[in-house]
Amino acid sequence: MAKSEERMKDIEICMHYGEVPNSYNGAIIPPTFSNTLFVYPTFEELGKAVSNEQNHFVYTRGTNPTVQIAEQKLAELECGEACKCFASGMAAISAALVHSLKSGDHVLCISNVYFSSMDLLIYMEKFNVSHSVIYSTDIAAIEQALLPTTKVIYLECPTDHNFRLVDLKALACLAKNKGIRTIIDNTWATPLFQKPLTHGIDIVVHSTSKYLGGHSDLMGGAVISNKQIISKLFTDEFILFGGIMPPREASQLLRSLRTLPIRMATHEANALKVAKFLESHSAVEAVHYPGLPSHPDYGLGQRQLTGYSGLLSFTLKNATYETVKEVINKTKVFQIGVSWGSFESLIMSPNYGNNADQLKKEHTSPGLIRLSVGQGDADELIQDLKQALE
Repeated sequence: MAKSEERMKDIEICMHYGEVPNSYNGAIIPPTFSNTLFVYPTFEELGKAVSNEQNHFVYTRGTNPTVQIAEQKLAELECGEACKCFASGMAAISAALVHSLKSGDHVLCISNVYFSSMDLLIYMEKFNVSHSVIYSTDIAAIEQALLPTTKVIYLECPTDHNFRLVDLKALACLAKNKGIRTIIDNTWATPLFQKPLTHGIDIVVHSTSKYLGGHSDLMGGAVISNKQIISKLFTDEFILFGGIMPPREASQLLRSLRTLPIRMATHEANALKVAKFLESHSAVEAVHYPGLPSHPDYGLGQRQLTGYSGLLSFTLKNATYETVKEVINKTKVFQIGVSWGSFESLIMSPNYGNNADQLKKEHTSPGLIRLSVGQGDADELIQDLKQALE
């Protein structure tokens, strides 16, 4: 499918897919089904529904009409067969990993991943699940890092903080040949700019709190895969752990998806302007953004991505905590805070002044500053960075 055709299809999915206005009296927006349970005319019909709860509305901890529409949209956007929405991105990641592992298994993480994902893997050591990290995105190096007990390769693409890309098709081929499951956090690219399942990746996870939500007012997560994986995950990690997405959050997610294509285009345009400015500034050592031709993985990105989001980082030449702190505190338009992917522009650093050993271990420069470029005016953001860097 041509990129233009794929983009038009994605827009249609975000706008209308899974919605049936005639089923709710012609309402242009699907109602929020906030009820906790669903009743049936007879006990026999209830019994049939309970025995097949994935395909019937019985209790909102299992299925809910509003949540179901959001799940259908996300599955279709990711070219997956099914999706389950969760209360947070970490709930989704936890479900995907626990579902894929058992005692004695090993997880290989590729380069930098979200710190809470790493904390989860450390926690899982109590269940005899081990993990290691390969700080390289080279497929040959990744293969060398595999163990006989490796059952899952977990990654973010681009990687956290340093924004390196992994060849997903080559990785999926390697993993399938060795009987290893691949799980990717696709939050940075969104389904609009990268579709890992089409490259052979097994499971995609998202924090819907980021770009998919886009307004800093909802928490959520999602797991997308084939029907077999999602069906088993539904009966185990979804139903039993109880980390469901409430109907109200699903309704907010549906609202946000309608503007996702427009918002992502703005994030991309603004971030590219900001990245180019930073690349030309004398105080900046390097800019980490796959949309720049100078990025080491730019060629791979042109083949694998159809666009670039608004999250990037740069490294100061004077790579000290004091300089990082001074630059961040001098910004006026960029706000200081965690998270990313929303309308506001944010600035932060993984260097907190007391974690030098951790940064070195993770191959992260102490002079790294992360930007979430939002929906504001790019020139205003550039002027803010310019005065902060001076």
